Amino acid sequence: MATPLSRRPEPGDGSPQAAVTIASVTGYLLPATTLGVLTGLWIALSPSFLTLQHGGGNAAAANLIAGLAVAAVAAASLAGPRGYAGLQSAAALLGVWVIISPVILAARFSIAAPMYWSNIVSGGYLMVLALAGLATVRRAAR
Repeated sequence: MATPLSRRPEPGDGSPQAAVTIASVTGYLLPATTLGVLTGLWIALSPSFLTLQHGGGNAAAANLIAGLAVAAVAAASLAGPRGYAGLQSAAALLGVWVIISPVILAARFSIAAPMYWSNIVSGGYLMVLALAGLATVRRAAR
């Protein structure tokens, strides 16, 4: 499967074509996307280990859906190089949602402190991983 960006220029080649291949970027991206999958799984499974909410189940459902979405986005970015920057942008937006979701969900039911801390740390970690992935792709494209 050849893409327009799969050719490496020769030394001294003044070609404007970028030298981005999945092999040249995978060394940087594989750990970040694997950690993204693990972070998504933690977000999805955290209701099993932490008390998220006092009454109601919308916090557990929100974390399950967001965690599975994060894991799916990270797994999709592991599967292929096409659209990697878009997937990392989606992961960053999901990280923002994970951070602000306890505040939004607290309007209906009281949210327990462990959910705030777990979601803030997990969402921040997810955003850092996504931004690192985007920076790696941009650096490799130069």
